[in-house]
Amino acid sequence: MSREQISKIAHADHPIKSPLDDDSVDRLLERALPRGDERVLDLGCGTAEWLLRALATRPHLYAEGVDVSEVALTQARQAASKLGVDERLVLHHQEAAAFGSSEPFGLVISVGATHAFGGLLPTLAAARKHLAPGGRVLIGESFWDRAPSPAAVEMFGDLADLATTVDLVVADGWTPVHGHVSTRAELDAYEWACWGSLAAWALDHPADSAAVQVLETANAQRSHWLGGYRDSFGFVCLVLRRTSE
Repeated sequence: MSREQISKIAHADHPIKSPLDDDSVDRLLERALPRGDERVLDLGCGTAEWLLRALATRPHLYAEGVDVSEVALTQARQAASKLGVDERLVLHHQEAAAFGSSEPFGLVISVGATHAFGGLLPTLAAARKHLAPGGRVLIGESFWDRAPSPAAVEMFGDLADLATTVDLVVADGWTPVHGHVSTRAELDAYEWACWGSLAAWALDHPADSAAVQVLETANAQRSHWLGGYRDSFGFVCLVLRRTSE
C-alpha cells in the first residue's frame, strides 16, 4: 500500500491533517478571513480541508490549492462537488514552491507543510510572493515544547522552542495578530485518530494483502509517538501580517 493510501486511511476520522479540533480551525479561519470575500491560497493543501471549510461558510470566498498528490486533489474535488463549492475552488497539481499566479491573495495558508519549502522562513518567503497588500498568512509549524529525546530529534529534526519560533517570524518581518498552540487534548486526539484508524482498517480487512503492513505501521507509529515524542512535541498556528508593506 502506498504512502498516500495509508495517509488517506489514517486521516479518515481527522481530515484536518494537524493536531487541531474543529473549534480551533473555525477560530483560526475567522481571524484569518476578517471580510469573508478574500481570495485564498493553500500551499500544500492536501485534500483541501482548510479551503473546503472556509468556502462552505463564506459564499463570497474564492480559493485555490496546490499539492503534488493527485490522490489528495481528487478527493478534494469530490468533496467540493458534494458541498456545492467546486465553482469557487481551483486545484493545481504541482510543487507548491513552483506555483505562480497573476493575482495576489488576501490569505495564504500553509499548515503543517513547511517541509515542502525547506522550513518555516522559506515558507513565509513563498507566501509573501503571493500576498496582497494588507493580506494575512495562516501558518502551522511544529516546535519543541520541552527538551526532546534523541529519538524525537531523529524523527522531526532540529525544531526550535515556541518563543524562538515566534521570534524568528517577527525578525523576518511579520507580526502575529492571532495564534493557537495545540492543547494536549488536541495533540493526543490527532495521534489516536490516525493510528487508530489504520489499526481498525487492518482488523476490518484481514484478507487484504496490505492488512499486515497497515497494522504494523499503526503499531510502530503509535509506539514512536508514546515512547518518542509525545512529551516534547508541540504545534502552533499563527495568523500573520507583514509588519511593513
